[in-house]
Amino acid sequence: MNKDAKDYLIVALDVPTLKEAEDIVDELGDLVGYYKVGLKLFLRFGPNAIEILKNKGKKVFLDLKLHDIPSTVAGAVDAAVDMNLDMLTVHALGGFEMMETAQKIIWEKKAGKPLILGVTILTSLDEAFLQDFLGVDKPMEKQILDLAVLAKSAGLRGVVASPKEVSHIKKQCGKDFIVVTPGIRPKGAKKDDQKRVLPPDMAIIRGADFIVVGRTIINAPDRGKATLSIIEDIGDGLHKVT
Repeated sequence: MNKDAKDYLIVALDVPTLKEAEDIVDELGDLVGYYKVGLKLFLRFGPNAIEILKNKGKKVFLDLKLHDIPSTVAGAVDAAVDMNLDMLTVHALGGFEMMETAQKIIWEKKAGKPLILGVTILTSLDEAFLQDFLGVDKPMEKQILDLAVLAKSAGLRGVVASPKEVSHIKKQCGKDFIVVTPGIRPKGAKKDDQKRVLPPDMAIIRGADFIVVGRTIINAPDRGKATLSIIEDIGDGLHKVT
């Protein structure tokens, strides 16, 4: 089923209070149907943050980047099923067994969701960090592709990766393998702490299934206008690939 341009957008609610989160959701209204809840909001307010979004008819991407022994991560996924989440992240660096054990919870419960995504390499990291500090003796792109293949072999249906790696992941793992891309910055916007970034239209052209945008919208003086601009950029990308 074809998606509208706005259906590719996930807005990251990286804000300190539930009131601010609610205000943003109400302000953006029907423009945005998908929101990401990260560590900041979830650690302060827990399932209440999820419940508020669900009560407003929104889809929820809980981005906790779970990374622990397989049984612990499986228990967390089991709890996530009960929360009616739509997406949930685990770290692909947690390994095959951890990812497979997490995915088996979804299969055993016949829940269908949340969609579990394997986080590859954070968009705040660059190749120099991997090589100089972690001792990873392979190019960034190869490391990310290897993690994506590992996630797929463990049964996961998608990964989180920067927009610069999307087309390579799709080629390696198949067009139906879902790629969610943070590191999205409109042309001329500050990169902040992100290293590997692209504008929305380029992410879509490369094959992104969803793009995650936070500060560009959350900190904008007119959030609705900023959101519309990004949706227009997504639309431009879609027109270029159809």
